[in-house]
Amino acid sequence: MGTVVRFASDRTSVGVTVGEDSPTVRDFLSRLPLEMTFEEFNGREKIAYFDPELTTEGSPGSDPENGDLIYFASWGNLGFYYNADGIDYSDATIHIGTYSAAADQLALLEGGQVTIEVVGE
Repeated sequence: MGTVVRFASDRTSVGVTVGEDSPTVRDFLSRLPLEMTFEEFNGREKIAYFDPELTTEGSPGSDPENGDLIYFASWGNLGFYYNADGIDYSDATIHIGTYSAAADQLALLEGGQVTIEVVGE
């Protein structure tokens, strides 16, 4: 797909290239722009929850890597993985896109509103 989505707080912004096409990705993109609040999770990722949850039927699972933005169907959250060591393939982990920000930059997304919007194709 090649769509670029920006996640911007008052302290930083992180660009994500959406390279997948699935029902979950299409649902995610259809909801933009939107605002979410991110938090740290388990020293592995920054997460935020969707309400209502994204559609997942017909979307493939994935084996996440550092630099992946995923949707975790079991909990209904987006996740910026920065420490995916030891995390294996799961049908519930749906790949959304990739990013190149460091963990300390991702930390600047925490605690306040993050605006998520499409910025390019």
